[in-house]
Amino acid sequence: MREGILTGLLVLMMGAGIGVFYIRWKLRRISRAAFGTDSLIEGIKKQGELVEERPKSVSAMTRICLPRIIRDFPEFSYEEFRQKSENQLKEALGAVESQDMACLKNASPDLKDQIRLRIADDKRQGVRVRFQNIRIHQSAISRYEKGDGCCTVVFQSAVEYRYARWKKEEKEPELKKKQTRYDMEWVYVQDVEKLPDNRKVTGVNCPNCGAPLKNLGAKFCEYCGLAVETINIRVWSLYHIEEN
Repeated sequence: MREGILTGLLVLMMGAGIGVFYIRWKLRRISRAAFGTDSLIEGIKKQGELVEERPKSVSAMTRICLPRIIRDFPEFSYEEFRQKSENQLKEALGAVESQDMACLKNASPDLKDQIRLRIADDKRQGVRVRFQNIRIHQSAISRYEKGDGCCTVVFQSAVEYRYARWKKEEKEPELKKKQTRYDMEWVYVQDVEKLPDNRKVTGVNCPNCGAPLKNLGAKFCEYCGLAVETINIRVWSLYHIEEN
């Protein structure tokens, strides 16, 4: 009886060994077919590295949107706005990295408020970030909207940089390549009275309390007393930058 048990165990062990061998053989075949290497772990790692080498695609709607924009705004220059979008993006990233608003030149009050809040939040959390070797692969118009009281043009850029994020008490980590996208939203205010309630634009709404500024020439919010910058209506302004 004991011999029968030992024989059974031996058969089970051989079966398990054959099963493991088959699974490993199958995984190697899958890995070789998918990644060109026998090691599945190495293949997945290489695939991740390839993803970081490949620029993100952008939602390129320029050919569709630009004729509509030109019809509504004949003096609109695509190349000028594309270049401004890219320059403002680089300045914004530089301001966030250095935590210095002086890096953000010729920015709208809205964009300044956005970056100022980002810097304040990073300081509160004790966080530092690094953006190096910033490279913009492609930029295109991704959206054009005509709403109540304003028009919006969104440029989308495929961006590459070497990036790190860490706590101040930690050692700065090694920079890693990152491929990402950013949306740059330009706003043209035509009629303040028609702006929807959820559209808060500096100079139309107080950046501190959000209250409407009924008098466009006002220098102070009549609700909270904060000094405000008045908006230039009928002028394109870079309202917001967002990583996509």
